[in-house]
Amino acid sequence: MKILVISMAGIGDTLLSTPLIHELRLNFPDATIDALGMWAGSRDLLENNPHVDHVYQKNLIKCGRLEGFKFLWSLRANHYDVSINTHPQSRNHYRVAARIVGAKTRISHRYECFNRIDGWLVNRTLPQDYQRHSVDNNFEVLPLIGAKRKLSSHKLELFFTPAEEKWAEAFFIENRLAGKKVLGIHVGSGGTKNLPLKRWPLHRYTGLVKKLNQERPDIQVLLFGGPEEAKDHQLVLGEANRELTREAKTQNMRQTAALMKHCTAFLSVDTALMHLAAALKVPNQIVIEAPTLNVTNWPYGNSFTLVKNPVVNGRGLDYYRYDGGDIKGTREELIACMESVTVPDVYAAIVRLI
Repeated sequence: MKILVISMAGIGDTLLSTPLIHELRLNFPDATIDALGMWAGSRDLLENNPHVDHVYQKNLIKCGRLEGFKFLWSLRANHYDVSINTHPQSRNHYRVAARIVGAKTRISHRYECFNRIDGWLVNRTLPQDYQRHSVDNNFEVLPLIGAKRKLSSHKLELFFTPAEEKWAEAFFIENRLAGKKVLGIHVGSGGTKNLPLKRWPLHRYTGLVKKLNQERPDIQVLLFGGPEEAKDHQLVLGEANRELTREAKTQNMRQTAALMKHCTAFLSVDTALMHLAAALKVPNQIVIEAPTLNVTNWPYGNSFTLVKNPVVNGRGLDYYRYDGGDIKGTREELIACMESVTVPDVYAAIVRLI
């Protein structure tokens, strides 16, 4: 059997697919199990995974339609028996990708934007459940291909090499962080659609770091993110105590993860790095409630402290559903929504924990 796991929506969503991939390997030990992702970070997280035979990655947004079509068409030569669009991938572009690859059995959840065309793009569907985590929504795929859950418990999986572990240890020693309280912070979020509007405002992060530097000098702050966060990091660092605040400059998502593993606490909204912190069981995980947070994308398998947003107030599904659309609300409304979470709110959560 040849299986293709399609996880193109986000880097964090790819990480959420790893429990399903493990179950697929246990059910079909002799199968070819490949994965297809959109982002380089998705490829990074699946690298070295013993349950995956090959990882394909292509940024179909940047490459253009013709190049993207040629890439997907080339995968038809693999003659997949099954393709699985993991949860959540609501936009029909992901089902178009499955159709082009052309597996005999093409599985997807049904979303609120599902229509007749989707019924042609994929040929096996199942309902999604907003009251269950995406990991559990993914497990519902198994009976459709004659499989079942074999593990009694599950976790998000990431497999480091010894070299990566040693690199992270050396970073902490060289930057005099070993043995200290280290708070990791991710100021960014996904950049597609209007998802940047779920970020906690940068001036709030700047105010938080300044307050921590002044009142809790026993806490070292480590800023995480990729090239897209570099300018934001410089703005934060420009007002911070540089002896207590550093940027985690990494080459890829795997190095980022290796460093996060050593953190005492981690702060973010719901981002790929939030899921990464959960996978690594980072203690004292803190999540700022954004309009996109709901039961399906909570940190999986890791306890966390939620800093409540008085505007969202647990009503994430009123703002954002898996219907292929943006976060509901004007730019001004969503900025004001995230502004409603104050520096003292987040600071109080941090000092309660560390």
